[in-house]
Amino acid sequence: MEAIVGATLIDGAGAPPIDNAVVIINDEGKISACGSREEVTVPPEAEIVDCNGKTLLPGLIDAHVHLCFEPCADPFAALARESDARTALKAAAYAERTLRAGVTILRDMGGKNYVDLDLRDAISAGEYLGPHMLASGKVITMTGGHGWPIGEEVDGVDEARKGSRKQLKQGVDLIKIMATGGVMTEGVEPGSPQLMEEEIRAAVEEAHKAGKKTATHAQGTTGIKNALRAGIDSVEHGFFLDEEAVDMMKEKSAFLVPTLVATYWILEKGREAGIPDYMIQKSEMVREEQIKSFKMAHRAGVEIAMGTDAGTPFNYHGNNSFELALMVKNGMTPLEAIRAGTLNSARLLGIAGQTGSVCPGKDADLLIVEGDPLADIRQIQMVYRIYQKGIAIEPLE
Repeated sequence: MEAIVGATLIDGAGAPPIDNAVVIINDEGKISACGSREEVTVPPEAEIVDCNGKTLLPGLIDAHVHLCFEPCADPFAALARESDARTALKAAAYAERTLRAGVTILRDMGGKNYVDLDLRDAISAGEYLGPHMLASGKVITMTGGHGWPIGEEVDGVDEARKGSRKQLKQGVDLIKIMATGGVMTEGVEPGSPQLMEEEIRAAVEEAHKAGKKTATHAQGTTGIKNALRAGIDSVEHGFFLDEEAVDMMKEKSAFLVPTLVATYWILEKGREAGIPDYMIQKSEMVREEQIKSFKMAHRAGVEIAMGTDAGTPFNYHGNNSFELALMVKNGMTPLEAIRAGTLNSARLLGIAGQTGSVCPGKDADLLIVEGDPLADIRQIQMVYRIYQKGIAIEPLE
């Protein structure tokens, strides 16, 4: 049993912070009590962890990661050149780095030949160190569609239904469906619809029948609406939202996972870093609309969760919390951004009953940082210690 004392507590649910707080972690790795020093009695047998001057919050949950991707100039090209074994070794290292940066849970949104599923299981078995993982296996895409190098290519309703069933057979945690083109696949346009509404609906139906969530890579307006009408649970990226799409998202309680950081790094690094011209040109085309759509969704009250697309060009595994800084830069308060990266992401993943906020009875998935991220959200990157189900993890050096 441990008693973390003296930190400022941010619970992740949006409540005002508590100064000089106490969080008790029991021997089962659960939070048994939390609150102010006046409210919580420290058991005499508890090991005291003094965190005076620090901030304690839930471990971050990244709802959109690609652990199989090397965050180089052209991740798809790098993936194609290497063996599955090499990909697995890299992914395991990226997973550990991500955990040590404060991300205790992640959702992998497209790997290579089910390496993501094997890594998920190895981490769960305690064989490797990394965030608890939910994994999507192969993305469902049309022939030649966005992400086809890592996808299950389908054409027509029956094939879409079978493609979803094939992923479920492999043991995925969710089904990811490509509703539009994207930035990283050469020859496709981010705004263009790809899988049709009927195809998306068939894939979604199979996932929901099996009790699994669904997510759509959807950047263009038509594709976003197709996916929403088909019953999708989250829209990833959402570059070209309009008022009707926003209203649909609210009506259907669909989440937005904006991945602001992905296009940021492509444009920040540019041609000098060797990023292919087509990625840069498409990022230039969508960036302004991406920011506009994020702000529109936030103002309208759409549920927003944190996702980084880590593994895309120079979008490094372990730098995940930079997404929260971009959320704040573009209109969120620090408290809203932290909620997006904790409880909201847990709700999206369907695990809010066990994690995502600092609350008695939940897993002790915790992040302790130096300083005050409510005063400067960038201080969330100053990691002091991580707890994953009550086990202390040292941060990146």
